Amino acid sequence: MKTIAIGVGKNKNITKALEIFKNRYPIDTKLIQTDDELVKSILDEDIDAVVRGSLPASGVIKEVKKYFPEISRATFVHGEEHEFLLTPVGIDEGTTIEDKLKIAINCGEFLRKLNKEPKIAILADGRKGDYGRSEKISKSIDESEQLTQLIKENTDFEVKNYYILIEQALNENCNVIIAPDGIIGNIIFRTLILVNSWPSCGAVTFGINGIYIDTSRDQSVEGYLRSLIFAYKLAKL
Repeated sequence: MKTIAIGVGKNKNITKALEIFKNRYPIDTKLIQTDDELVKSILDEDIDAVVRGSLPASGVIKEVKKYFPEISRATFVHGEEHEFLLTPVGIDEGTTIEDKLKIAINCGEFLRKLNKEPKIAILADGRKGDYGRSEKISKSIDESEQLTQLIKENTDFEVKNYYILIEQALNENCNVIIAPDGIIGNIIFRTLILVNSWPSCGAVTFGINGIYIDTSRDQSVEGYLRSLIFAYKLAKL
């Protein structure tokens, strides 16, 4: 039988979700109360998956990076209208073109494990025609074009630069959305998931041996339930 470790913090929606989950799926669960326990569970080969739940867990990724320095994350949005990975979502992630290239490759390989073909959208701080409006905007546009080219050169994934037009990327059913940096990615996440209630399964973590699903401390019961089901299905793969 599979074992999933779940972090329990102040938001008790996670325990309500866990009650529903355990009534549906035959699985052992381990409740985690601290960051240190969460890190130990991620590194424990006897635990099949870990879900952050509602723990603050601000130092978890930093600690796990001591063992797996190439960590990156992507939030898996999964609903009737849209299904895509949004990345980077950590405010200190995706700071260089090289970082975003690794993230793009991780996302594409992950989707292929799910028998889905990657269709990657690259975003920037402005439209192509906004070049020159500020140094920051021009730099972001340059980097988005470089990243698009690098993905073409290093993978066989479908990729297109949408610049700032995220709505076009979603309308054209892209299943990987790469934000200009982790701060913008985090804002997009909060707008779509926490404000507009788009269905998120949590953020899958790449670059580690096990399965770690990062979740928001502010999720609903339904949001946590999706993350638990997602972790369970990944553990069964």
